[in-house]
Amino acid sequence: MGRRARQISRRRAGAWAIVLAIGGAVVLAASGARPPLGGFENATDIGAVQHKGASEFVPEQNVYRVTGSGENIWGARDALHFAWRRAAGDLVLTADLDWVGRGTNPHRKAGWMVRQSLATDAPYADAMVHGDGLIALQYRSVAGGPTLEMQSPIAAPAMLRLERHGDLFRLLVARRGAAFQPVGAVTVRLADPVHAGLAVCSHEAGTTETAVFSNVRFENPGPVEPAKRAVESTLETIDLASGERRIVHRARELFEAPNWSRDGRSLLFNREGRIYTIAVEGGEPRRIDTGAATACNNDHGLSPDGQWLAVSSGHEGGSRIYVLPSAGGAPRQVTPLAPSYWHGWSPDGTTLAYCAERNGEFDIYAIALEGGEERRLTTAKGLDDGPDYSPDGRHIYFNSERSGLMKIWRMRADGSEPEQVTLDEDADWFPHPSPDGKWLVFLSYDAGVKGHPPNQDVALRVMPLAGGKPNVLARLFGGQGTINVPSWSPDGRALAFVSYALVKP
Repeated sequence: MGRRARQISRRRAGAWAIVLAIGGAVVLAASGARPPLGGFENATDIGAVQHKGASEFVPEQNVYRVTGSGENIWGARDALHFAWRRAAGDLVLTADLDWVGRGTNPHRKAGWMVRQSLATDAPYADAMVHGDGLIALQYRSVAGGPTLEMQSPIAAPAMLRLERHGDLFRLLVARRGAAFQPVGAVTVRLADPVHAGLAVCSHEAGTTETAVFSNVRFENPGPVEPAKRAVESTLETIDLASGERRIVHRARELFEAPNWSRDGRSLLFNREGRIYTIAVEGGEPRRIDTGAATACNNDHGLSPDGQWLAVSSGHEGGSRIYVLPSAGGAPRQVTPLAPSYWHGWSPDGTTLAYCAERNGEFDIYAIALEGGEERRLTTAKGLDDGPDYSPDGRHIYFNSERSGLMKIWRMRADGSEPEQVTLDEDADWFPHPSPDGKWLVFLSYDAGVKGHPPNQDVALRVMPLAGGKPNVLARLFGGQGTINVPSWSPDGRALAFVSYALVKP
């Protein structure tokens, strides 16, 4: 932000807006005499509305007042009023919103919207505040298709930020005066140019509602070639009870696979083959000395007493498991054979569970902490991966494709009595029981996704460890690196994970 703002365009006499380049972003900043629409090109009623909508910019208050009718923004068709401008490429759209009056319907909606077109059934993504305070990321992926949503655990009043990075849309919200917190992200493929702006729907065909938008910021960094996008990684925590997500660390680099320290004060993660630690409150990451183990992958974790750190290190098929002091030090090799990928530590601290390839088959193995002969625990055809112990040490949870689709399974700690745990149509990976024995978290892909690749729409799902229906805890852009290893807080009330975006460099 240290760069001086540079004026790059201005309308002639009667100028109403200046486009500024600030740190590479294009921003609309209101200035001078303005027409009724301020920084927007036009305002349009979309779909079947009984009452004509209206949009105006109020320069004395530096706010937009948008009034709309319409039955809903939902399903296969929308009805609303929309103040918009055409844009191409990435977008960062920020605003505060206040309703005028108590309103007729608690489901009235107002917020940012990015639409493919002004057609009533157009694909779109939006950030909507409802009359009852609910905030949601809504989206329709195909013309005339269904509308889906991700609901925010934070209710209005709150500032909205809707971001478009290529095909990825993500919503962040901030209680007024507080930092932005992620809500969710989804891929919606819209061709440029799009229509982006402020939308209002009364949710009652026979009436109108008015929303006042303040602190409006329309940033348009512009198009970016896909091959030139940079990876942005975000280390987050999520509270299990409230669903609120909090950013611990964000950087335009790749880092992966967080663990939570046993004292609850810090997090560990992998970056460029090294293990780093960072305070849960945030700050600068600090590298842990792992000695000669400088090719660490995503498979690492702390012993139950917090004194030791297991890492998997080695390029390509040469990964082996090592143990070193948790504060750093010389690593001791545990597994003689490669490839071996650590995933779980028995509650008594005496045994390591891991995935290994032997004779062309990936299976679950266990080995004593001191090393020695490994024990093969699974023999079914197909990939078995991601083992983690239950808190009582009686079971090992793992993911397996033995039934055709990758699902969560469990077995006795000696490998006996395998049984399938998840039964629906998603592809499930990396199960982790909570320390209190109440919950099981895992990562879910669409069933058509093979393996556990990065840069996918995925969900963190939780279910009772005793059995039950899985529920979505969070939706995000991620996959590989999100929760490869155990990442519960010591009290079982929160999780750490990494989400991703491909952004303008």
